[in-house]
Amino acid sequence: MIMKKKKTDTQIFAISGVKNSGKTTLITRLLPLLAEQGLKVATIKHDGHDFDADVPGTDTYRHFHAGAYGTAIFSDSRYMVVKEQPLMTEEMLMEFFPEADLILLEGFKTCPYRKIELIRRGNSVKSVCEGYNLTAIATDLYPAELERTDASIPLLDLNAPAKIVSYILNDRRNK
Repeated sequence: MIMKKKKTDTQIFAISGVKNSGKTTLITRLLPLLAEQGLKVATIKHDGHDFDADVPGTDTYRHFHAGAYGTAIFSDSRYMVVKEQPLMTEEMLMEFFPEADLILLEGFKTCPYRKIELIRRGNSVKSVCEGYNLTAIATDLYPAELERTDASIPLLDLNAPAKIVSYILNDRRNK
């Protein structure tokens, strides 16, 4: 049974940026460092396209493609649910992680949550998240190479994930 109680001290942070900016790569570099700090971290990713959530050939995949509107599989220590639903939001998915200390959202450029935007050399030079609760920019560009309107937004070294973790943890303590 999913716990309905929402944990009030769960920090939510979006890792945003244009397509192919390195969001997934950065998150996978942050996760082990956050775990080392003793944090229980969940991730939620939005996909603008439909996706296949199950592995072709598995029983649940076959059930779903034979007409089930939803399937579930579980063991003693994990579960997976695939369900057709006309509307899904990140807030609804957060309910699945009441014990999380931190939820990282991947994407969500215009969401109201605090966010770090990735601006990577050869991919972009302009912030697309300014005005949407942007708290920092993680980049491998020099400040003069960036196109942004708010120079007070701190710049983080994209290639220093430990410093990005420190930024997130410091933000958590200052809330």
